[in-house]
Amino acid sequence: MNNTSSSENTTLVCANCGKEGSDVTNTCNKCNSVMYCNAACKKKHRHKHKKLCERRVAELHDEKLFKQPPPMEDCPICMIRLPTLATGCTYMACCGKMICIGCIHAPVYDHQGNEVDNEKCPFCRTPSPISYEEMIKRFEKRADLNDPRGICNLGSFYAQGLYGLPQNDGKALELYHRAGELGDADSLHNISAAYMNDSNGVEIDKKKSKHYYELAAIKGNAYSRHNLGSIEYRAGNIDKALKHFLIAVKGGTAKSLSNIKNIYLRGHATKDDYAKALRSYQKYLDEIKSDQRDEAAAALDHKYYESAA
Repeated sequence: MNNTSSSENTTLVCANCGKEGSDVTNTCNKCNSVMYCNAACKKKHRHKHKKLCERRVAELHDEKLFKQPPPMEDCPICMIRLPTLATGCTYMACCGKMICIGCIHAPVYDHQGNEVDNEKCPFCRTPSPISYEEMIKRFEKRADLNDPRGICNLGSFYAQGLYGLPQNDGKALELYHRAGELGDADSLHNISAAYMNDSNGVEIDKKKSKHYYELAAIKGNAYSRHNLGSIEYRAGNIDKALKHFLIAVKGGTAKSLSNIKNIYLRGHATKDDYAKALRSYQKYLDEIKSDQRDEAAAALDHKYYESAA
């Protein structure tokens, strides 16, 4: 019986000169699909390989781009998936946790069963800040700890001049880039919006905007994913648009569901496409809804999910 693995039987061949052997280890840096025996062969073969390389790079890009990203994490208290809509959860700078609207506003009782004021973080029980200055210090502490969500929030405060901070586009963009490098999808989305809308001190650059939308979408930002779908639809790339919109629907964006419906009504999508989108959005709602969240949303007159009109 032959126990030699298939990888051991693979013969490495230089794509340029045809040389075989274990020393054929110089891989194309862009597509990783061909190998060479040395840098000279790689350079000589570059012109012949260019079209194949570009096609493979595009394929690899799409494979990465259209992979379904992970959903929002669960609320650390009720252990139910966090909503995508910003009003459905709150970032707590005291402990760096994202808490859902239901747990933030759930009533708190003393040992005798009497309801008491809920002025503490529902997770770490740290008292709420008593001033803007104290609140900003908490966010700055999170930034010092390289907490990407804390850094992103701080960037938004500078962008809008909130909580006693001066309005500073340059500082905001600097913080968004820092958080984005740490993997924060919302910061990448904000950078993209800046290039799309001529905000945060940068000029409109649609190519850069799309690039950052893609980075944000890969990291799981459903609104960036929706925007990519709109960009592709306007460009006439219906198949790509549908892929983006369906991923966005799974991420909780009802606008993407409406777009898929409209594309179906115009004859550019199938009934199965629309039915799949409807099921995906219902699955999202089933994963995020709870009685406690419904009660909090009703009491505060806030929505924590978008209506699928």
